[in-house]
This record gives sequence, C-alpha cells and structure tokens, in this order.
Amino acid sequence: MSSAFSVSSTRGRGAARLAAATLVWGLAAAGTIVCAGTAVADGTPQSPGGATATLGELKTYGSAVVHDNGEDSWVSAGLFEMSVDDGGMLQTYCVDLHNPTQRDAKYQETSWSGTSLNGNKDAGRIRWILQNSYPQVNDLAALAGKAGVTGLTEQDAAAGTQVAIWRYSDGADVDAADPQAEKLADYLQKNARSLPEPAASLTLDPAAVSGHAGELLGPVTVHTNAGSVTVTPPADTAASGVKVVDKDGKAVTSAANGSKFFFDVPKDSPDGSASLTVQASTTVPVGRAFTSETRSQTQILAGSSESTVSATAVADWAEKGAIPALSAQKNCAKGGVDITAANKGDEPFTFELMGIEHTIEAGVSQRITIPLQEDQAYDFTIAGPNGVEKRFKGVLDCKTQGGTSDISTQTLSEPSPASVGGSGGGTDLAATGGSDATPVIAGMAIALVVIGGAVVVLLRRKQTPPQD
Repeated sequence: MSSAFSVSSTRGRGAARLAAATLVWGLAAAGTIVCAGTAVADGTPQSPGGATATLGELKTYGSAVVHDNGEDSWVSAGLFEMSVDDGGMLQTYCVDLHNPTQRDAKYQETSWSGTSLNGNKDAGRIRWILQNSYPQVNDLAALAGKAGVTGLTEQDAAAGTQVAIWRYSDGADVDAADPQAEKLADYLQKNARSLPEPAASLTLDPAAVSGHAGELLGPVTVHTNAGSVTVTPPADTAASGVKVVDKDGKAVTSAANGSKFFFDVPKDSPDGSASLTVQASTTVPVGRAFTSETRSQTQILAGSSESTVSATAVADWAEKGAIPALSAQKNCAKGGVDITAANKGDEPFTFELMGIEHTIEAGVSQRITIPLQEDQAYDFTIAGPNGVEKRFKGVLDCKTQGGTSDISTQTLSEPSPASVGGSGGGTDLAATGGSDATPVIAGMAIALVVIGGAVVVLLRRKQTPPQD
C-alpha cells in the first residue's frame, strides 16, 4: 500500500472546498458526531504483552471532510480515551479511517508489524506528529504560533492532529472543517520527519519455552521501559514445585529491562505446563499501536498516564517425546499469522492447520506462516502431547482500505446539541444500515437539521489510496 500524500494536494482547494467544510461544521453544531458504530465487542485479544485497555468515547474532537471520487462525507476527528486494565488511562488517535470502532472493544498494545502501519514508509512521520502536537504539546498558544494561526482550542488541536495523521496512515484526501485546525494539519504534515518505531512497554521473549523436567527452561528475556517489573510465579508452585530463577538458580521476584529468568522444574515432576506473569507500572511510549481482535479501528497512542502493563510466559515440560513451545503473532508483511514452534524434545512434533500437516523435528525451532485473507477471522487450536492444547484467535486486520467502495449509514438515537468548537460527549450511535445504504446528500442533511430530525452520519468509504 502506498500511503504517501502530496502536501500540495490538500492546500489551496478554493471556494468549493471551503464551502464544503463550512457545511460540515454547521452540521457538527447541530448534533454530536462520533466516528463509529456501537456493535458490542466480545472476546479477548491474544496478548503479546504490554497494555490492555478498553475503548471509551471520542472525548476531544472536531469535524473533518473526506473527499472521495467527487463526493464529500464528514467524520469526527480527534482523541479517544481508553481505560487500562488494572489502572491507567490512554489517549489515542485513529490510524484506520475507513473502519468503524466498536464500543467497549478490548485493545492490546502491539508492534507496527501487526497493523496497517506495516510497510507504510510514512509511519515514522506519524510518530513525529504525535510527539509534536496535542496532547504531547499542551501549550496551545505555542502550538498555534508554530502553525501560523491566531489561536487553537483543544478541539481544533485534536482535529488538526487527527487529520494530519490520516493523510499519512490512510493516504486520505481529508481536510479539517475548522480553518484553524486545517492550518495545523497542514503544518504538521509539511514538517513531519520520520522517527523509529517506539519500543514496547513490556514484552517477554520468547513467550513460550519447553524442555525436560530437571532442566532450567528458558531463558526468557524481559523488554520494558519500566524501571522494574514484578514477577509472579506460577499459581500452583506449592503443589508443582516449579520456581522462577536466574541463571544461578536464585529465586526471581522482580526484574529489569534485559533481565533473563528461567523456569526451574523439579526432576521428578510429571509432564505438565506452567505460566507466569510479569507486571509493571509505567507510561506507554507515544506511537505504540493498539489493535482489537473484534475488527475495531486500529489506534495509535498519543498520551499515557502511569498505567499497568503485563506479559505472560508459558513453559511446557515432559520426560520424553516431543515437547513443543508454541506462540503466534500476526505478520502483515506476509499476510497471515506466524506460528512459532520450538521442539525441545527427542521426537518430531507433528500438527495440522487448515488441512496442511507440519512437522517440527526434535531440537528444531521453526516459524510457519498461515496465510489468511484480509479481515479473515482465525481460531487455531494446536494439540500438543499429553492433552495440552494451545489456542490462538483473532482477525487479520492489515489494511486501511479494502476492495469495495461503500458508505454505511448510522443514525443518532438521541441527537444532542453541541456548540461549535465544543467537545462532544460521544453520544452512542445505533447501527441502522448495511453496505448498500444509500448515501445522504448534503441538501437532505441540511433539511434534517432544519426540521429537527435525526442527524445522519456518513462513515468512511473504502477507497484505493493515491499512488506515489
């Protein structure tokens, strides 16, 4: 996917563009706008480690106009809030314009390689925008001065930042409705420089180990930006005798970035499995991606309070035979899910996925990519020795644009007035249409506002990004 966007293509649109933006801003004043439907999320995303959070409302936002094939549709543009499991709050922008959000969707911190940012040569520019705009820069007067505008509200700053991000994340032809927000978007887009992907707040590598009882199984390495992490040993250690130790056999209860630990399994232990959790309190790095396994919009972190982050590692052991350590990770570059199987046993390990049989020889670690279609849900269960099963589920969500062109229609259940430039309360939407819903033209929208009818929200249409 090419996500580059010409700076000149978003500037100097003329009277017609300004008129469209003015119309959108007028509609925004008539009712609360949100940028997603309200399908309730279920299921839990598989966790590579880091922060896990629940999506809340679009908190601080303005309006934007998306231009597609000669038609204009308007969307909300701004900051979401997420509540972190076990404590903390996150602020995020969307990097997935053409997909809806799902209320209460569970999100997991993840690397860019598992999202639509994979292969996007401008992903690093998005991180620059995040670090050089609202809310990281909360001196709005200073930000306005850099952008060459007379002043910015929080809503202007959030809308302008989101628009600039969409131009790089989605290759979108989009403008902020408010002139001040639009100038900020142009400034950010023009000045953005590429920065590297930020490191994870907390991960364990590898997340699965295996071996024979009586050995130290590992090592597992801690990667974190926290000063220290708490290591919680397996819950049934009193019964199993399994301990978490360092290379010298000393018990480990805390660790730091780069620390290595092992599972110490007593020699006479019956074949089995154990897991441990490491946890820390830290701020999640700006620019970390967040994805949901329920096909809700991919988000990117703009701000973090002190938040709880965690990661889990699993150990499997046996006296003889195959002893696999299994883990999975989305691979957007290859369009599928990577299954990593490390066989520390003395016999081959054979398993079947999607009708294909795979064999991992003894002493070998192998990565197998299971190809999937975009938006395809997967639910893999791999049966191991001794009745052990590993389950991996999710949705492959690697693209911001699909092959179809449609507009879904959503209707506000209870429109609530919002002042121009004000921060909306994120009124819930009731899903009312499918992919064949008829677009509502601007004249009809104006009429609805005048007669006090329901405001109709036009959501993003799937489109093909512009080529470099």
